[in-house]
Amino acid sequence: MKLQALQEILLDQKQLEVDAFNPADYCTRPEEAHLNLSSKLAQVVIGVRRCGKSTLCMNVLKKSGLPSAYVNFDDERLAKLTGDDLNDLLLALYKVYGDFEVLFIDEMQNIPEWFLFANRLLRQKMRLVITGSNAKLLSGELSTHLTGRYMETRLLPFSFPEYCSRKGVGTTLPAGTKETAKRMSAFDEYLHGGGFPELLEERDRIGYVTALVQSIVERDICARHKIRNPQTLQALTDHILNIVPAKATVADFSRIFNIASDHTTRNYLSFLEQAYLLCEVKKYSTKSAERLVNAKLYPVDVALMDMRPNAFVGENLGWRLETLVYLELRRRHLPEGCDIYYWEDKTSEADFLVCKGRSVQKIVQVSYDISNPKVRKRELRGAQNAADATRCKNLTLVTYDERGDDTTPNGLPIEIVPAHEWLCRK
Repeated sequence: MKLQALQEILLDQKQLEVDAFNPADYCTRPEEAHLNLSSKLAQVVIGVRRCGKSTLCMNVLKKSGLPSAYVNFDDERLAKLTGDDLNDLLLALYKVYGDFEVLFIDEMQNIPEWFLFANRLLRQKMRLVITGSNAKLLSGELSTHLTGRYMETRLLPFSFPEYCSRKGVGTTLPAGTKETAKRMSAFDEYLHGGGFPELLEERDRIGYVTALVQSIVERDICARHKIRNPQTLQALTDHILNIVPAKATVADFSRIFNIASDHTTRNYLSFLEQAYLLCEVKKYSTKSAERLVNAKLYPVDVALMDMRPNAFVGENLGWRLETLVYLELRRRHLPEGCDIYYWEDKTSEADFLVCKGRSVQKIVQVSYDISNPKVRKRELRGAQNAADATRCKNLTLVTYDERGDDTTPNGLPIEIVPAHEWLCRK
């Protein structure tokens, strides 16, 4: 590509993304603190498309006051760039921005051999901020080619406190009656609409989510992995998003969609997880081999469950609440080096176990409504059996609006807390 054409594209991106950006229009997210612009390591932010990665990085750069430059590779005009063009790109960046200390590269995995370019810039003492939407390509190639010269931050769509911040709703606990009512109303919206930042202002939500899912499947998976039957993968994706949370029954998926081998189906599921459409929760076991089967799948946001044509999850509020709790556990505990599992035996189930190595730190049950004595008994029994099996005594039951203290059948204390409060805890 000619230098003049590169320069014109970068000028367009600067006017649309950099010059127009105002930090006052956006909420601060906790992950901003993870980015260290004084570090010699590349600062890498990865997550599903449209979850706010670029905004977060732009926020950090604007607040820092450091001279910086920006290029977005998720631009069809740059789609044909190769590794040989990247030096000309750097020249064009200097022409557009002058001297700069930090280079912000958006969706860098779209360019072949990007890691060689990044490595060269790091050797030249350039400070890099990088975003991407594919865990395999970014994390795998970073660890291989940058040999430890990076810090990785994983970003999800808005948490409930971030959602409240954008809506101007307080999250301080405890709160008065009026403030609590506002928070509960915001939670009802969040339970249905999820946390994709742009959806807060979007009128055509179904159109937005449909286009997002199709873009991820077509661009981040089919094109990159050269999928021979993209229609099959799209149909499988829609089916899974209709039934989540659900166990990944590979053989059933192969049969339903006439996929030739279970190996191919497993690859499809892996691609969907790498693109952050789906999250996998493994079954808890003290035996490593048993953790490799019967995983449960969750969407990366509840908006994906029904804001699509022919979706039928609808008002299944229990599934939605379980998904929100899982995603919040992921936000809180994965950065601490913890893992999240589900637990079950022949008679009962516990939704989530937070583990550090072999130690179970906490057990979290989720039930939208426990007013029915049978439902309450079932949830308490599941928590009790998981506690007996793991020797964990830190038990919580998250509900829609019930709170209090109770005991399991064997007398272990369990806290019952409404979701709109539990999600706001620090």
